[in-house]
Amino acid sequence: MYIKDIQRFEDNRYRARAYMSYILTRNLPNKLPDIHLETIKTALDKIAHEVVVFDALYILDISGMQIENAISLNKAHEIGQGEDRSTRSYFYRAVKLRRCVLSDPYPSVLNNELCVTASMPIYDDKNNLLFVVCIDIKLEDILKIIQAGKFEFVFTQFSRSVYFCFALVLFVITCFLFQKGFFSLFDNQAIGIEHMFESTIAITLALAIFDLAKTLIEQEVLGRTKKEEGGIQKTMVRFLGSIIIALAIEALMLVFKLAIGDLSQMIYAIYLIGGVSLLLLGLSVYLFTVKYKNNNI
Repeated sequence: MYIKDIQRFEDNRYRARAYMSYILTRNLPNKLPDIHLETIKTALDKIAHEVVVFDALYILDISGMQIENAISLNKAHEIGQGEDRSTRSYFYRAVKLRRCVLSDPYPSVLNNELCVTASMPIYDDKNNLLFVVCIDIKLEDILKIIQAGKFEFVFTQFSRSVYFCFALVLFVITCFLFQKGFFSLFDNQAIGIEHMFESTIAITLALAIFDLAKTLIEQEVLGRTKKEEGGIQKTMVRFLGSIIIALAIEALMLVFKLAIGDLSQMIYAIYLIGGVSLLLLGLSVYLFTVKYKNNNI
């Protein structure tokens, strides 16, 4: 359950940060003269009435120390005065980036449940850091806030259904290709090289189409590998590799046929071999580009 929630949060992180940035920016004074602690506390009181699902609201000084006990609807959570939070990512990232930031999910010290922290640095009119305001919200609560609207939810479910249907049809095609490739070996009593090559081509295409169908289900239906590093590139390489193997075998078969038949048609075999070579060259350039990009991230 936690893994699924974290994945949903990562997929919609920009929405969560945009929402929290809007709430904090609208209510907190920033880059103004005479910003005092009482002014910030008054603004936090407004936020507490606007965002009713938060765990705690608290203020840090420029060194990351919590100035007062946290503001919370739960009296047991009104703690933390004097606690050093300078090593927390939501503090030093907010100071470094000079804007509202949203932390990764982590276990809360208040209730041991997964939560996220939105933090906003407060500056005076001379861009001197005064405070860092933080708000803790349970992960499940922030997911409820940013959940998709009814139309978007219906459209997402419809898209998943369409992708599933396409993947199912591709899987059926895979089964027919595999059956064709397997049983064609035993159609004739004398197994010839040509039948073996045809079976190899059919099974290779079945493998490529199966891998494509599997990728559709994993990424578009289940959403398991959207964030997997290099997942799409690996699928592309496997799919193109299977196609190239099938075309290379077809070119080899064509050469054998023409070698014992009409040599005047050999030019078509050369065209096919040239096409396979271009595909290999394109795949090599693609792999080099992906590797170069990953090394420079």
